[in-house]
Amino acid sequence: MRVVADLAHEVRSKNAGPFWVTLEIFARDADGYAIVADPAFLDEPVIARLYAIDDVRTIQIFRIPQLNVVKISFPRPVVQGGLLDRDIHAGQHHVPLALLPLPA
Repeated sequence: MRVVADLAHEVRSKNAGPFWVTLEIFARDADGYAIVADPAFLDEPVIARLYAIDDVRTIQIFRIPQLNVVKISFPRPVVQGGLLDRDIHAGQHHVPLALLPLPA
């Protein structure tokens, strides 16, 4: 089974301030980008399911075809550095997205 990471140079996550997480998919080429950027494949409800986000309206997806990049931002589940924060740099949040199965 192929996953998003198979089409990407890199799938990463990082802080976008203390209240937001940003995920990025850097597709290897335009063909891979066309797959991962397709709203029929990757949209707000998919991200909500992967990251247990209750309100899909808080998810922002930016598609940048000139760079073959998809950028996704959403509120952190807990404030950066808070008592319940298990990933202060948001460096591990990319894994569910990277392992998302591609359409057949």
